[in-house]
Amino acid sequence: MSNQTIQQYKEVISSCREIFLKKNLDYGSSWRIMRISSLVDQIFIKASRIRTLEEKGIAKVDEGIDSEFKGIINYCIMGLIQLNIEFIEPNPNAETLSQWYDAQTEASLNLMLDKNHDYGEIWRQMLVSTFTDMLLMRVHRIHQILANNGKTTISEGVESNLMDMINYSVFALIHLKEKTNNHS
Repeated sequence: MSNQTIQQYKEVISSCREIFLKKNLDYGSSWRIMRISSLVDQIFIKASRIRTLEEKGIAKVDEGIDSEFKGIINYCIMGLIQLNIEFIEPNPNAETLSQWYDAQTEASLNLMLDKNHDYGEIWRQMLVSTFTDMLLMRVHRIHQILANNGKTTISEGVESNLMDMINYSVFALIHLKEKTNNHS
């Protein structure tokens, strides 16, 4: 595992965290009323738009693929918070939200480090479009898990799938940034 990967990962998460906290200033924590199924559908919308943009090559709405991957990361973190933190306080302060956010991103980073240990950095040789397809597949997996009342017989649960989606999105954003830097 390279220090470069860890640094790139943390840069992506820092950018997403900044967006998350700024949107909290605008909207508060209104997302706390959403069920996991609704958050997963928001991820589905963003991943579907990414796929459409990849296939059509042009956007009519002035938000690119980068912002959609960042949105997926933040919706996944919201989902992890919903799964792990009881809804007691409807409007947690920014410090509390930051702590919740950081705990979920730390767990996702640790999962990425463990998987990179076993798989190497094979993701660096993958296409961004593959990450998009993997995101869409994970959304369908979560829908099936939820249809099974959250139960799995042998497979990973919702939480693991959300963390994988964070990591796929981070990898895609690293790829996109490297591609932009190579063309500069």
